[in-house]
Amino acid sequence: MKTIMTGNEAVARGAYEGGLVFASAYPGTPSTEILENIVNYKDDIYCEWAPNEKVAMEAAIGASVAGVRSMAAMKHVGVNVAADPLFTFAYTGVTGGCVLVSADDPGMHSSQNEQDNRNYAAAARVLMLEPSDSQESKDFMRLGLELSEIFDTPVLLRMTTRVCHSKGLVELGDRVEMPVIPYEKNIKKFVATPANGKVMRKNLVQRLKAMEAYANTAEINKPEYNGDEIGIITSGVSYQYAREVFGDEVSYLKLGMTFPMPMDLIKQFAGKVKKIYVIEEMDPYIENHLKMAGIQFIGKEVIPEYDELNPDIVRKAVFGEREEGIKVSQEAVVRPPTLCAGCPHRGFFYALSKKKNVMITGDIGCYTLGSAPPLSAIDTCFCMGGSISSGHGAAQALRKTGNHDLKVVSVIGDSTFFHSGINSLMDVVYNKGCNTSVILDNRITGMTGHQQNPGTGYTLMGEGTEEVDIPKLCQAIGMKEENIYIVNPNKLDEVNKALDEAMAKDEPTVIITKWPCILKKFSPQDKKEFDLSPKKCSINQDKCKKCKLCVGVGCPAIHSGDNIEIDKVSCTGCAVCKQVCPFNAIEEV
Repeated sequence: MKTIMTGNEAVARGAYEGGLVFASAYPGTPSTEILENIVNYKDDIYCEWAPNEKVAMEAAIGASVAGVRSMAAMKHVGVNVAADPLFTFAYTGVTGGCVLVSADDPGMHSSQNEQDNRNYAAAARVLMLEPSDSQESKDFMRLGLELSEIFDTPVLLRMTTRVCHSKGLVELGDRVEMPVIPYEKNIKKFVATPANGKVMRKNLVQRLKAMEAYANTAEINKPEYNGDEIGIITSGVSYQYAREVFGDEVSYLKLGMTFPMPMDLIKQFAGKVKKIYVIEEMDPYIENHLKMAGIQFIGKEVIPEYDELNPDIVRKAVFGEREEGIKVSQEAVVRPPTLCAGCPHRGFFYALSKKKNVMITGDIGCYTLGSAPPLSAIDTCFCMGGSISSGHGAAQALRKTGNHDLKVVSVIGDSTFFHSGINSLMDVVYNKGCNTSVILDNRITGMTGHQQNPGTGYTLMGEGTEEVDIPKLCQAIGMKEENIYIVNPNKLDEVNKALDEAMAKDEPTVIITKWPCILKKFSPQDKKEFDLSPKKCSINQDKCKKCKLCVGVGCPAIHSGDNIEIDKVSCTGCAVCKQVCPFNAIEEV
């Protein structure tokens, strides 16, 4: 049976067919839909959202050691977080097969960088597979579980945004029920002390030799000979682009397994063609292997080393020409990303933006959009969970150098706080910091499409569970109860009062803004705790003086033309705009 699937759906299907029993992930575009589709197989696969990628990887490792097939999934930057256990797991090897899915984001469609995680496979020395379409996403996921057990190694399945989200036909198969491998105590294999680690290191080198020998004969490393003039060496979605540009007039070496690199096969292919092009996205990963082998080729001197490739870019790079596309008479409307109408972060950011002498350290999440005009209420953003610790460093530096006028406020979301922000807050409290940490609790993981987190009270599989109480958690790590403020972010007076009091103190303070994401499917608990009854706001044109203060809140529901108007369809009645109008021209209707 065939069906149409995205690459992410196909990875989930491959995990199911491959006999997977345990899956864990932290959501992040472009990887999020993998676990959201694995939950469809929850009768056979236990699955969960982890508070961060390191925890997801460690949980998958534990399931593997216990004797079942397991996986962890994350976006590319998440592998930075998971790298600590991954590198040692490469040493110990597996019991049940284990696959780490890294979803890379060439072109930074929704990421803070576009790192090429093929380098991680080489650095950690784990076997790596690179699918180029949905069918291969399913097949390679299943194959990865098998190879993991055959070579006693974790496998990195490297996806990219285009493969994750594009759709293609996929031939479905049946699930292979794998018997649980009985647990056996094996300290020398799984306890990575230095004495054991030295042996593991030697074993790892031996495994690599076996994996490379397999790579040279593996069917997924496939030569396609169509003549001896030009040969293309490529992998992943770049193979699709190369096929579209060069067609059947050149020869290809399509690499499905790119670590260890099949160098014997590459040399054999190179000896049969007169000119070689290496077509790959982002880093010169394949190129570097060819350079070390002394193979002549054309690559990054014409193929861009950054941004996402496509057939037009490849064609222009190689032939200097661009294929004529469909011409349209109208340009697309430019619509920069912005906080949604009714977003509970807007009121807080509006109030914060009016404070003087404040450095605001931000984090990764939809609230990062608070940096955009007219709010402009975030000054820095580096990584998940980094806002509080970078704010701590800044505040301590300012204190040390005698600059007591500039205050530091750090903002972070609820999911991100659980991800790694809690560690940063511990650092602030324990080391007697003085920045104000703001936890923007919108009752869900908003940016990636509403995944549960430890603060929502529900698991990925839909079961109710114990909710982590953020104020009590803050107290548990040493935050004084009188330094914790809980506010409704839609009420500017509450926010202003909390900010003024917290920023005036020369010790750690926390403000928790608590209101559900306006796009969330409200839980019974939400409906009980918050007044979520439908409301709208409207501008009384007789009272409006066109001062445009309401426009300054940056709400996309407010339109500025001859008159200032509120779009009734977009408005959710948060009433933040009403609070900034000095003429009482905005009314709730």
